[in-house]
Amino acid sequence: MDQVKQIQAFVNSATRGSLSAAAKLEAVTPAVIGRRLDALEMRLGVKLLLRTTRKLSLTFEGQAFLEDCQRILNDLASAEAAVSLGGVRATGHLKVSAPAGFGRRHVAPQVALFMQANPGITVRLDLTDRLVDLLNEGVDCAVRIGEMPDSSLASSKLGEMQRVVVASPAYLQLHGAPRTPADLSAHNCLALDQQRGWALRQTPGGEVTNQKVAGSFECNDGAVLHAWVLAGRGLAWRSIWEVGDDLDSGRLVALLEDYAPPPVGIYAVFPQRRHLPLRVRLFIDQLKTIFGKPEYWGSGK
Repeated sequence: MDQVKQIQAFVNSATRGSLSAAAKLEAVTPAVIGRRLDALEMRLGVKLLLRTTRKLSLTFEGQAFLEDCQRILNDLASAEAAVSLGGVRATGHLKVSAPAGFGRRHVAPQVALFMQANPGITVRLDLTDRLVDLLNEGVDCAVRIGEMPDSSLASSKLGEMQRVVVASPAYLQLHGAPRTPADLSAHNCLALDQQRGWALRQTPGGEVTNQKVAGSFECNDGAVLHAWVLAGRGLAWRSIWEVGDDLDSGRLVALLEDYAPPPVGIYAVFPQRRHLPLRVRLFIDQLKTIFGKPEYWGSGK
C-alpha cells in the first residue's frame, strides 16, 4: 500500500506541477507528499523530480518512470472496477465543458443518458464558447470542434461533420438558388458575428478558399441566425449539427454541396492521455459511439 501511495504522489506531483496541488488532490498535506516522494526516490536509488520553491521538473529517469506509473495506476483502477460489485462501475464527480449551442443540443442529452447508466456518478456540465483551461478550472473533459492546435492536452476524435450552405424553400422560390460560390454575391447572406466569408471550394473537388459574402442581417447568436434562415431571410453557412433535422424535414435545403469543404472533427480533450478515471473514459466512449455514426447528424453526411 505504501508503494502505491508513493507512486500516486509522484504521478500527481508530476502532472499537477506542484506538491501542494498533489496534496490537495489526495486530501493530505504537502509535507506528506514530500515524504512519500523522498521514500520513493530512496527506494529506487534515482532522482525523479527536481524540486525548487517555484516549480517541479522531471529528470530523464523521472519522465520514463512517469509513463510506466500512469499505466500501472490505470490498470489497477480498471482491475478494481472490474471486480467491484461484479462488474465495471464508475463513481465520483465528472466535470465536462462544451460549446454552448452544440453542448445544449448534443452533449446535454448524452450526459443525462450517461448518468442514467452510471448512477454512482454526478456531473457538472459547463456550456461556454470560451476556451476553458482544463487544468486550472478542474475540467475532466472538454468537447471541441475543429482541428486541434499543438497542446499539452490529449485528445480523442469523437466524429466529424460537414458545414453546408442552406436556405428555406420560401427564399429559394423568391430568389432562386446559387449554382456556384461566385453566385453568392447576388444573395442575402446571413452573417454570424461579423463573418464576411465562407470556406468553400471554388470548383468541385478543388481548393478551399474564403468566399466573400454580404447581407443585411448580422448576429452574434447562432440560434437567432438559425431562426432567420428558417424564416426565409437569406442564405446561411451552418454546421450539420445545427440544421440536420431541418434538412431531413424539408424546412431547409442544402445548396452548393459539390463545393462544400472537408468535414471538421469533433474531439474530446483531457489533461492526460493515460490514467484517465474510469468515469471519464466511459463518458468519452459513449460520445464516440454516438457522434461517430454519420446517420446521427442527419442529412449532409
